[in-house]
Amino acid sequence: MRIFPPMQIDVISDTVCPWCYIGKRRLERALRLRPQIEFDVRWRPFQLDPHTPVEGVDRKAYMERKFGSSEKIKPIHNALLKAGEDEGIAFAFEKITRTPNTMNSHRVIRWAHSLGLQDQLVERLFRAYFIEGADIGQIKVLAAIADEVGLDGELVEELLNSDADRESVEREDTMARKIGINGVPTFLVGGKTLVNGAQDAEHLVRIIDRVASEGENAVATG
Repeated sequence: MRIFPPMQIDVISDTVCPWCYIGKRRLERALRLRPQIEFDVRWRPFQLDPHTPVEGVDRKAYMERKFGSSEKIKPIHNALLKAGEDEGIAFAFEKITRTPNTMNSHRVIRWAHSLGLQDQLVERLFRAYFIEGADIGQIKVLAAIADEVGLDGELVEELLNSDADRESVEREDTMARKIGINGVPTFLVGGKTLVNGAQDAEHLVRIIDRVASEGENAVATG
């Protein structure tokens, strides 16, 4: 009986992207549909707007600059509310008052990997921003969230007040753009197949099955 290594799935996302939250739920459902496969899910950084000031901006003004009037934003939110409801996410856009710069949140996600806490941290960040309306650009907010999921909050705060791993996150973001990623979520399955957007779990399963089959065939003919 051959033992295959875990299938790596890199999730390129941003912490203020509602479709990334939906995509996370759909990926989780896809993974549950293939319990016989071991997965290694890794979260990778992508800043939808790296030019957002460090202190963040007023969300209402930001959204109106990006999409136009409140009337144009409403159908976008309605579509997200429906998609979120289908995935068990109760988006509370009305609670969000700031659009943060997401660099620091990506730095914390990077540190969580070594402790095996990336998934828990990403989930908590999404919940904090989209359901609780927390400003996840603030260092103290990020440190508290990190501490809550099992990281050392004091150390995280200290590191965030330095430039630790800032260049590494920027480099990963740049690399994603160089390979053609210009929107998130994007899933890199098995290091070879890119899946763009918050695809349905069934579509993700088909990709997973194909990648798994290709891996088995490579071993059989190797």
